[in-house]
Amino acid sequence: MWFSKSTENVIKEFNINPVVGLSSDEARQRLNQFGQNKLKSQPKKSLIVLFLAQLKDMLIYVLIAAAVITFLIHEYADSVIILLVIILNAVIGVIQEYKAEMAIQALQKMTTPRSLVRRDGIAVEINSLEVVPGDIIILDAGRFVPADIRLIESANLQIEESALTGESVPSNKDAGSIFTDPKTPIGDKANMAYMSTLVTYGRGEGIAVATAMDTEIGKIASILDTNTEEMTPLQKRLDELGRILGFLAIGICVLIFVIALIQKRDLFEMFLTSISLAVAAIPEGLAAIVAIVLALGVTRMSKINAIVKKLPAVETLGSVNIICSDKTGTLTQNKMTVVKQYTHPHLTDISQSEDGLKATPEETQLMKSLILCSDATYENGEGTGDPTEIALILLGSRFNLSRKELHEKYRRISEKPFDSDRKLMSTLNAEDSGYRVHTKGAIDQILKICTTAFVNNQIVPLTDSLISEYLRRTEEMSDSALRVLGAAFKDTNQILSPEDMEKDLTVLGLVGMIDPPRLEVKASIHEAKLAGIRPIMITGDHKNTAVAIAKELGIANSLGESITGAEIDAMSDEVFAENINHYHVFARVSPEHKVKIVRAFKALGNIVSMTGDGVNDAPSLKYADIGVAMGISGTDVAKGASDMILTDDNFTTIVHAIEEGRNIYNNIKKSVIFLLSCNLGEVIAIFLSILLNWPVPLIATQLLWVNLITDSLPAIALGVDPGDPDVMKQKPRNPKESFFAQGSGTRAVIGGVLIGLLTLLAFYYGLWEKGYTFTSGSVSDEALTYARTMAFVVLAASQLFYSLSMRNQVKTIFKIGLLSNRFLILSILIGLLLQFVVITIPFLADAFGVHNLNLMDWIIVIAFALVPLLVNELIKIFSRN
Repeated sequence: MWFSKSTENVIKEFNINPVVGLSSDEARQRLNQFGQNKLKSQPKKSLIVLFLAQLKDMLIYVLIAAAVITFLIHEYADSVIILLVIILNAVIGVIQEYKAEMAIQALQKMTTPRSLVRRDGIAVEINSLEVVPGDIIILDAGRFVPADIRLIESANLQIEESALTGESVPSNKDAGSIFTDPKTPIGDKANMAYMSTLVTYGRGEGIAVATAMDTEIGKIASILDTNTEEMTPLQKRLDELGRILGFLAIGICVLIFVIALIQKRDLFEMFLTSISLAVAAIPEGLAAIVAIVLALGVTRMSKINAIVKKLPAVETLGSVNIICSDKTGTLTQNKMTVVKQYTHPHLTDISQSEDGLKATPEETQLMKSLILCSDATYENGEGTGDPTEIALILLGSRFNLSRKELHEKYRRISEKPFDSDRKLMSTLNAEDSGYRVHTKGAIDQILKICTTAFVNNQIVPLTDSLISEYLRRTEEMSDSALRVLGAAFKDTNQILSPEDMEKDLTVLGLVGMIDPPRLEVKASIHEAKLAGIRPIMITGDHKNTAVAIAKELGIANSLGESITGAEIDAMSDEVFAENINHYHVFARVSPEHKVKIVRAFKALGNIVSMTGDGVNDAPSLKYADIGVAMGISGTDVAKGASDMILTDDNFTTIVHAIEEGRNIYNNIKKSVIFLLSCNLGEVIAIFLSILLNWPVPLIATQLLWVNLITDSLPAIALGVDPGDPDVMKQKPRNPKESFFAQGSGTRAVIGGVLIGLLTLLAFYYGLWEKGYTFTSGSVSDEALTYARTMAFVVLAASQLFYSLSMRNQVKTIFKIGLLSNRFLILSILIGLLLQFVVITIPFLADAFGVHNLNLMDWIIVIAFALVPLLVNELIKIFSRN
């Protein structure tokens, strides 16, 4: 609460003489007491820890159990294959996450390496790590602030705090101010300076009141250091699916033993059969396939300028229904721009105009004075100095008025610097054979020192009606959230002292400037709304400014849809959560408020994306379901805390990323339903054969081959299916929605039943071809191998063909284009080729318990295998009609 105390009280509490500062001994003692001025962090995760973290998944646990059981029954090849799947899945996740979570290290890099302090009565430069509470810190232009400081002296001091507060314009500082309200926002505490902010103008001195983790930056670091890992909607669905499949496998094994006891069959043989059935019930390739599909999605998204740091975040994007965006630099351009200028009686709107404009004589004089009365520079696309002055130089360049040429032609002789009391700055420049005073500043202060006005290229008396008109135009601009700056001049034939400059001036006019919205953002916000996504603006800037930008972009319609941080503090958490849907703009908020806003939206069941670029955005980026950082203007801290980074800093990319996320989820769902249909077919085929006391049509090795090789290729191809062009015309998916919603469960059952029955039919045909029936007593090994080969190939081929039908729930394969997913066609061809290889090459045929088929057998196999595809396509046609 140092901002609420006078400088005298602060000095007394720290027991220090500002003229002398701390002694070397006292500084050493305090360094031992308070520790180094650096931020703490959790230890960095090793590759081993990251690898083990990938294994914390119910599906992986089920696979590990399957690997152990197959090892115990000496099916070593099967064990190795399953373990390779587990390792592949983990490796994909580790590669993607290896560079993640660098937020605290980035914060440490941000803190300034050297600081100017007064010790033993001498100003010395020290390592900022050695700054301690009570140190007298000396600030000047271009220097970073090394700690949180209560200012005790300031002269025209301005500090750029956008990374911490979100404000585009440097804050004016005044050591003499005292703020009694304990809820005063950081951006309004004019008597304080904060760690890692930058002094842009003037000078000052202050006492270090907080160092290291006690600073405002430190508080953000502690929030980021809190582990808030949450499962994404996809992870929750897969975890739920893993549990179901795990219990299903256990239930099947128990049921088989019960049946074996009833039928008085060999228990060890039934144990092997139950293992086969458990293998059939579990889609062993699912975890790896989901990881591969997500990784491919990440690669695609990098091509649209979105870098995803964690694989599951890709899918979460598809569920987003609220985008909370920082204003400065995200929705706006983060550069002050003059959009209006007024010289009586003309108001010119130049917000949409191109460069190379022509100015009236009055406008030329106005811009000339504003540029000559500025210290900023702008060359080769880079500006230095106050953003407001850079905006004035850019204004001149649009009218072909070069700052460099003006300053060379009208050389500055002397100046009266800006100060926060006068709110004015004046310069004296050479002008023809004499001199001219150029003054800029607050229009109300300009009018007080003017006696004439420049109207229609003439100097006329400044009447009350003219003053009223200037003030009315100023009020109009202020109501539009523009920052207004006035200018005046006076000619003289002698060099004036600074005290005589600001008297009897001629008012030229005024300009209004704002940090304008990004040009492409408005269309993106409209597209987001059509897709059922609600855009929200969160900013540290003033309420009127924020609402003006929000109205222009279509985020808000009125001031009533906005709320400030102070108003949030006046509400209880419950009341705030109940009313949060009424607000579209949150202004003057602190980092803590941003987290509170994100949490309140999430508490209502929303999937929240938070975008931002500053240090102040980092905690809310971490707490959001999807934190999105800006790649160009974003701080390393924001990038470290985020899930996704936009390499082009374009809000539009978020909307494209959400579209990609929706398509990726849809594709993963296709892969999951496809795999479950296949596995259900396998379970039905084996379970019915056992129930009816028939020979088992498939062995564990054959099932593992189908699950890991034959099924996996089309499942991956479905995962890269071209996106649905209408996906952004739909509402966001309910994150609690099951994989089996919207008829997907029914499709899985129909497909599974058909595949299972046709596999059994092929097995029966194989026995019948060799002269056996299901009622035959013992079946010869040759006949059983032939029948199992028929069943094995029909199972694999029917699943391969069935994958074509999984591409769309309602459109037939001809409607969406048979060849529109060439990867799928290729995967089917490779799958059929692999089946041919397995049953043809002798040593592989022996390993899998199969043998070669003749041409007639292949025709029958293909005919059987096409049935599930044809039935499903007919169902689509009839259901649509």
